[in-house]
Amino acid sequence: MADSRMKQPYFGFKGKWLTFWITFACATDMTLFGYDQGVFSGVVISKDYLDVHNLNGPENTSVLSIITAIYTIGCFFGAITAFYIGEHIGRKKTVLVGSGIMTIGAILQTSSFSVPHMIVARIVTGIGNGINTATAPVWQTETSKVHNRGKLVMLEMGLNIFGFSLSNWINYGMSFVGGPVGWRFPLALQLIFCFILFTTIPWLPESPRWLLAHGRETEASMILADLEDKPVDDPYVIAEREEIVYGIEYERQNAINWGDLLRGRTKAGTKTVRRLLLGAGTQAMQQFGGINIMSYYLPTVLIESVKLEDSMARLIAACASVAYLISALIAAPLVEKAGRRIMMMISTVIQLFCFLIVTVLLHYSEKPGYAHQVETAKASVVWFILYYMGFGLGMLGIPWLYPTEINSLPMRTKGAAVATMTNWITNFVVVEITPIGIQKLGWKFYIIWVITNALFLPIIWLFYPETANRTLEDLDAFYRDNPPLVLHRDRDSTSIRRPERFIQAQGRDIEEAAENLRRRGSIFEHDATEKSISD
Repeated sequence: MADSRMKQPYFGFKGKWLTFWITFACATDMTLFGYDQGVFSGVVISKDYLDVHNLNGPENTSVLSIITAIYTIGCFFGAITAFYIGEHIGRKKTVLVGSGIMTIGAILQTSSFSVPHMIVARIVTGIGNGINTATAPVWQTETSKVHNRGKLVMLEMGLNIFGFSLSNWINYGMSFVGGPVGWRFPLALQLIFCFILFTTIPWLPESPRWLLAHGRETEASMILADLEDKPVDDPYVIAEREEIVYGIEYERQNAINWGDLLRGRTKAGTKTVRRLLLGAGTQAMQQFGGINIMSYYLPTVLIESVKLEDSMARLIAACASVAYLISALIAAPLVEKAGRRIMMMISTVIQLFCFLIVTVLLHYSEKPGYAHQVETAKASVVWFILYYMGFGLGMLGIPWLYPTEINSLPMRTKGAAVATMTNWITNFVVVEITPIGIQKLGWKFYIIWVITNALFLPIIWLFYPETANRTLEDLDAFYRDNPPLVLHRDRDSTSIRRPERFIQAQGRDIEEAAENLRRRGSIFEHDATEKSISD
């Protein structure tokens, strides 16, 4: 029994179990992403790291900023790489390439003894992470069922925060060890996640949608059937395959090449540019909402702005990451019930309110002669933690999910890559300016993030269609019908429930597939009868 299972594709896993293992691989990748984001916040305040790299003193603040932020430039170029190779070699192989590059980067970071060495290591690690973060959500989305697609991607982003929280607690624990082990060991732990990826991804299925787009229909049909745990000739599987194929052909006939796209030459049919901008816009809003002030620098923020001791700052950052993790896990089951639009708006409102309160409290903490400077500074810690929780409820995961849903199949890899590139270039801006902004502007630095969050609310409300409880093919059909640009009053655009016209269309497709199967069966029986008579 065990031997026969080992010989079957995917070790015999089908349906929910096959989806589980794809999710496990994608979640491991996103956990590595979270760990990688958080681990350097402890490294940059480690005495041995600063001594080895000759980075002590306020005069080296800009160099520290560059070393930290250069990682995001690597991620940006990694997303560009995914843009070019993702559609050619497939989702699986692209993630494996990214994981291989991240392995090299982790080794280089762990062995660093100079600033140039660490800069190269950060860039290499970033390239690998950029490839993976542009590809893994697409792979997950294209192999998931409509009712749990959002839930699974949001769960992965919850595990991303598990990785982030893990790195904060490891940083806190290693601060008592000190020396080279105190910062080299946390960096080396990235290799464990890479090992898990190399042992799971190779035996898992490729995206059936990518296979159909590349003419590999037989293989795609088998994977669709295995994901649904149905026979390959089941009417539901046939209807799903035909719907995907139709979407591919329609998009190819109406697609815009990149030359025309960059020149602004577009045509009606698929709304490629609008969909591309909506997906990339979620990532820009995520970064300019201020999250990476916390992710990369919370211990620094607590030391510089709140005037806490090193050990207490690390402990609070670790505790805050647990609150962050809890809110991210709460978001996973809500994303299909509340919808993408509502969760993004709730998240943004909380971020706006938290930054507003932080700004006021830090203003008084820095006000000359104010009697309660220490108390107001410490009171701001609560609002940093609440900001994490608000961000985790929506703007953490949805910007990674939305571009994989809103873009059409031929544009999905490109759209996810453009969105990821947007994430990393805006991420670089935030990470680069934060230490300098805190040092030069003090409490006024936080006014920037109050304003940006206030601007994002009407943008989400007016322009972003709901994608919850819709198949990826529903969204293609939605844009073929030329929906309004300003859509807050259009019920089909904003409803959390799947629009009735899409339900009816899918029902007709399944009935048509079943009828075609019956006809084939009748023809086969007729031919068999004639043959027996002639014999």
